[in-house]
Amino acid sequence: MAQKAIVYVDGFNLYYGIKKTSPKSKWLNIACVVEKLLPRVEIVGIKYFTAPVSGRPGDKDMPTRQQTYLRALKTLPGMEIIYGHFLAHTVSMRLATPLAGQDYARVIKVEEKGSDVNLASHLLLDAFYKRFEVAVVISNDSDLVTPIRMVQEQMGFNVFVLNPHPKHGSHQLRRFAKAVKPIRKGVLQSCQFPDTLHDGRGKITKPSKWK
Repeated sequence: MAQKAIVYVDGFNLYYGIKKTSPKSKWLNIACVVEKLLPRVEIVGIKYFTAPVSGRPGDKDMPTRQQTYLRALKTLPGMEIIYGHFLAHTVSMRLATPLAGQDYARVIKVEEKGSDVNLASHLLLDAFYKRFEVAVVISNDSDLVTPIRMVQEQMGFNVFVLNPHPKHGSHQLRRFAKAVKPIRKGVLQSCQFPDTLHDGRGKITKPSKWK
């Protein structure tokens, strides 16, 4: 009998894993990935953790592509998008190749904040209220070891990890999760949304840069 599962997606960890493994597979149907790798679970909810991106020099369409993809994700039953944010600050960093009389430089460092904390909080809260029978975490971030261990050991629910970085699996996640399965290129390629979908706002078209 299928066990009811909530899926927790570390959006940026997944995105960068796709870029390394199969760059043309960003139009990803997450439910399909879970169903292929864990066929004995029934998805009752998907929580996707991300932060709004800004355009960069030479690529001002990044926010448009992100919002288009999030619209596509929302066509999946039970999908919820939870936002963090980016924080920019100036730091002093050592130069890899020191210049004459200069070992350090002041740089602007941009970090994504909130997604790992949000994911951990939702995972623990949903376990506390017994909203799932098993949890599925899509990430390779070892910062999630503590909440995964707590849900496994103290709360008695199995947590399966799907790793979007198959060549670089976290030893800590393998130690504390029920099982860790790599998301390989073949699964990514076979789990793409159709090029065109529809929602209540109209047509959703796969970004041309992802084709």
